[in-house]
Amino acid sequence: MTHFTRFAAIDWSGAKGSRHKGIALAVCGAGDAAPMLVYPPGGVWSRTAILDWLLAHRAESMLVGFDMSFCAPFVERGAYLPGESTQTDARAFWAYVDANSPDEDLGAASFLDSRRGIHFYLGAADGTKTDFLHFRRAEAAHNAMGFGKTTTVYDAIGAAQVAKASFAGMRLLHHIDGRIAVWPFDAVPAKGMTIVEIYTAIAARAAGLRKGLSKLRTRDALDDALLALGSRPHAPLARYDDHATDAIMASAWLRANADRPDLWTPAGLTDEIARTEGWTFGVP
Repeated sequence: MTHFTRFAAIDWSGAKGSRHKGIALAVCGAGDAAPMLVYPPGGVWSRTAILDWLLAHRAESMLVGFDMSFCAPFVERGAYLPGESTQTDARAFWAYVDANSPDEDLGAASFLDSRRGIHFYLGAADGTKTDFLHFRRAEAAHNAMGFGKTTTVYDAIGAAQVAKASFAGMRLLHHIDGRIAVWPFDAVPAKGMTIVEIYTAIAARAAGLRKGLSKLRTRDALDDALLALGSRPHAPLARYDDHATDAIMASAWLRANADRPDLWTPAGLTDEIARTEGWTFGVP
């Protein structure tokens, strides 16, 4: 059994600027009460404010899930950015991304933009898209399970891409390194906060949503998903957008699955993968 008594999920954003409507944070406690959204002063989160919130709550027995990739693929090619990067573990690569991203508010758009066509695909002018489709071992395992196709952090085009969000997330992970446990790069501590990578599509499948229909945009749809995850109905929201409902659903999913041993010891997770790429919590 894990020690966690609170469960948070964060819908993340890699958008340019310093305030992001695409960021949402939901938290629930043990039991079956529905997760609640947490609002920052001013009503709109910044990435830096999320960092500050994590540090302020790090002593709490809280499991926190971020919907982003915690690192770039390494095992497939033996490098994160072949021909450029020399780092051989995720922590060193987080530091490299942070040092080479002058963007405000932990952003990383310039890191990708300056390497488009070399390491990142941002459009047809960059060449053949399939040449950029390299995956982490967790993503390959997820795809093989039939949950649907994950994307890669090298694909930075389209509304569904997570590339910029993930590289912004790597900057955040660099700033919490050594202060908050990040699984599986760190062992889960006996007390305090642990951060894990999640994929909200996995939570959506567990909540009974079909592939391609994983977004919740009404009160009833969200309550139906929460019921399937063992949660009571939520307090009505002023606005039902994908960011808020994803965070609420994922928080309830974390609570329902935090004690599953198979998710903490997935079959494909080796020491090398744990050190270089990490793993998505929810892929057994």
